[in-house]
Amino acid sequence: VQLQASGGGLVQIGGSLRLSCAASGLTFSAYAVGWFRQAPGKEREFVSAISWSGGSTYYGDSVKGRFTISRDNAKNTVYLQMNSLEPEDTAVYYCARAKSSRISGDYTGYDYWGQGTQVTVSS
Repeated sequence: VQLQASGGGLVQIGGSLRLSCAASGLTFSAYAVGWFRQAPGKEREFVSAISWSGGSTYYGDSVKGRFTISRDNAKNTVYLQMNSLEPEDTAVYYCARAKSSRISGDYTGYDYWGQGTQVTVSS
């Protein structure tokens, strides 16, 4: 049972990155999936979530209009397109599978977590 987050890296202010979250060994398509992030010394922060079908999405206030979440259930993968990146977006980004098909901004609503991928936005 594994969620593998990838796509992080170092990018300049205003740049873009696309994160991927690939699932293996667990059912993915029937569940919502979320992205969270945690910067050093800060609490885990909700970034975005997507329903099982992709028909509903939800974003944290700090990323609305800049980030887009999507999924490809045939590939067992969820994506997070991040545009107009800011230094405040620097964090380790984690993907997680929700406990149900419904999206949630609360980390307690997720049971399986990936290992995280580092995103660093340089000023």
